[in-house]
Amino acid sequence: MADEKTIPLLPCPSIDETEDFYRALGFTQTYRQTKPNPYLCVRREDLELHFFGMDPFDPADSYGSCLVIVPDTGALFAEFAAGLRERYGKLPLAGIPRITRPRKRKNQDNLSGFTVVDPGGNWLRIFPAKPGPAGAEASSPLAKALANAVVQGESRGETAQAIRILDTNLAKAGPDDDRAEALLYRAELALRVQDHDRAREIVAELTGMGVEIPEELAEGCR
Repeated sequence: MADEKTIPLLPCPSIDETEDFYRALGFTQTYRQTKPNPYLCVRREDLELHFFGMDPFDPADSYGSCLVIVPDTGALFAEFAAGLRERYGKLPLAGIPRITRPRKRKNQDNLSGFTVVDPGGNWLRIFPAKPGPAGAEASSPLAKALANAVVQGESRGETAQAIRILDTNLAKAGPDDDRAEALLYRAELALRVQDHDRAREIVAELTGMGVEIPEELAEGCR
């Protein structure tokens, strides 16, 4: 049967906070009620999400998640990032809510995805509809470690495990071409756990290597 449609229905502790967050991402409210139960609908072009309020509800305990398939993850990330910077003054890279930078996932056919964690702790896992040009597969031990760390940190939310993988392999690796990319991700993870001193150390090392620092990492280290 054609013209079918699925709309995720996700929990949240506050429809007010949820609506404010999604407005920053460019969504508009299409429906809202507070009685007999809190309920919110938002839309952004063809993306539609519904939320139901729960009290009490701890976003850190949420299992809410959905896949969002889009034509261009890079373009959408840029639009989301601009809206979040305007709303929060900088990108929220730690805590709830937060956003992650686009990265290839070896457990998702090497598609470059990113994640938005909203105020309800719901994970929007955003991937492209089609893979981009195939790049070289990870070959060095550090590149393979980075791929494994990304799976842990981005797909499974196991930030501590991702940090352990990178720290172990960065300590053993030399100054090869893969070190910069591994350090960039390690800096992002440091900001995620609010270890700003470690993030600054890594950014200083990258700067010494002549690596351009992404704006969101520079913001987090200020």
